[in-house]
This record gives sequence, C-alpha cells and structure tokens, in this order.
Amino acid sequence: MGIKQVARHAGVSPGTVSNVLNRPERVAATTRARVEAAIRELGFVRNGSASTLRAGHSSTIGLMVLDLGNPFFTDMARGVEESASERGYAVILSSSGESDDREQRNIRVFAEQRVRGVLLTPVGDDGENADRLRARGMPVVLLDHPTPRANQCSVAVDDVAGGELAAGRLLADGARTLAFVTGPTALRQCADRRKGALRALRTAGLAPGTLRDVAVPAMNARAGQEAARRLLDDGGPLPDAIFCANDLLALGVLRVLLQSGVQVPGDVAVIGYDDIEFSAAAAVPLSSVRQPTYQLGRIATELLLEECDDPEGHAHQQVMFQPELVIRESSRRGGGGTE
Repeated sequence: MGIKQVARHAGVSPGTVSNVLNRPERVAATTRARVEAAIRELGFVRNGSASTLRAGHSSTIGLMVLDLGNPFFTDMARGVEESASERGYAVILSSSGESDDREQRNIRVFAEQRVRGVLLTPVGDDGENADRLRARGMPVVLLDHPTPRANQCSVAVDDVAGGELAAGRLLADGARTLAFVTGPTALRQCADRRKGALRALRTAGLAPGTLRDVAVPAMNARAGQEAARRLLDDGGPLPDAIFCANDLLALGVLRVLLQSGVQVPGDVAVIGYDDIEFSAAAAVPLSSVRQPTYQLGRIATELLLEECDDPEGHAHQQVMFQPELVIRESSRRGGGGTE
C-alpha cells in the first residue's frame, strides 16, 4: 500500500497526497477531506523512516531521566508526553539508571533515530553529553537540572531552597541533631539538597557537624531501608530528625523505623522530597518538599519545540521553580503545617 494507491482511490495526484501528509495547509479543505477518507478506507500507514530521511529528522523527541522507577520522573514524563502530543510529536523515553555510560549509550540511540530534540536529566554536571548532541545540531533542554550557560535552556527546581525548607522546619520544631539520607553524592539534586540543609543549620546557629550524612548507592525504598538499619545498628542515639533526599528513600526509612518500634514523629521526625502520590498514603503520612513535576515536563517540552521550530530566533531560558513544603504526620510535632 503506497501513496499512488491512495491517490487513485481519492482521484488526485500523488503529489496532492504527499501534501496532505506533510503540508496539509497547502491543500483545499474539500480535497484534503477526500484524501484523508481514502487513507482511512485503505488503512494506509505512511513510511515514517522514509519521511525522516527526507526531512533529516523525525517527529519524535527524546526524553532521558535518571530513574523510571521513581514516580517523580513518571509524572514529569506525563507532562512531556502531553505537551509533545499537542504539537504532533511522539516521545522516545529512556532512563540512564544514574549511570553515565548508559546515558551515553542512550544518547547515541537518540542520534541514530534522528530525534528532533532531547530533554535530558543528566547524571553529572559537566554537560559533555548534552554538548555532543548539540554539536550534531540537535536542540537539548536540561530537565530537573539548572545550567549556568546562557546558550542552553533548562527547567529545574531550586533544590538548595528545598533542602533549607525541610531542615529549617525540623530545626524550628525542636530538632537539634539531623541525619541526611542521600543517594549518590555525584547527583546534583542530592548535593543541592544537602547544601540547603547546611544553610538551615547555620541559620539556627548549629555547627555543620550536627548533620549526619547517610549515603546509599540508590534513590529507592530499598536503599532507604538500608540507611535506617545503619542508623539503628550503630549503637548511638537516633537523631532527632531525618531528612531524606527523596520520598522513596523516606518511605524505606519509615518502614524500618516503624517495624523496629520507633515512634514517628514522637521519637524521630521524618521529611522526604518530591511529594510523590504515595507519600500521603504512607502508614504515617509523609511530610515532603513538593515539586511541580508535571509543569516541569510541559514547560521543558515547550522550550525544546520552540527551539526546534525557530533555532535562530529562539531565546534560551533558564527556568527555576520554587519548591513548597507540605507538612503531614511524619514530622508534625505540636501541630501546625499544611497539607
């Protein structure tokens, strides 16, 4: 089944069918409707690879996140997919698994597929992988990752401010010893949230050593359970409060603490980060730092497609959202706070 058969069925030239598929605004509405009816009746499916070769790119964009198992990224991907679909684009979704090698492999796949542009949550801060794509003439927007570069679009949340919000609230509620449960220290998100916690300690007049780092190799609930066991097994007193670098870690911490008979928040207050859907439904509803995940995806996609459509006239933007602290039972000592 090809364009010639569709043309015969609709009583038009193959060039008219091609215009309906690629430049519909050039075809009269009645003719376009006749061709579209023929396409439906014959079950014609265009050769996407051929049109990609002619145009030099496809009607797809690439999205690479750190961890598809984290609801934060799946909600962000929903914003990307819906925004792209409104503009007639499909999304190729991949995950780096927080591995630079895997990130590089996925970038090669994006290049081979000739995607129109890429939304990238990078593993590191050097920007080399994004630069490789841009060197091929492929627009890139950094997602959930700020950039100091004026010639690069980025959409992110102020994680230093988020870390300060969480730790500052714990300290204001009376905590004097804090543990920070964090994933790989190379991740920008973890480093910035720790910076914010240290800023809150300084504001409270406490020494940086008051913050105990508990680093684990992943950002999931299993790693959070490992962190909680380490806190319980070290023989010393538990901290007054635990700030976790994301909600999955916090949910793992909560599970082990509760199984061990530790009262939350009576003995230890806990705050997570991301405010994923599961947080409010935890055994002890989890306080968290909320990020506008869906909006992150939508705005990043809009910036990417603007650059794709008008690379010369596009004005690069570095969009920074502010986080919001949501207080629930896991850190509520003496009331207060908002849901």
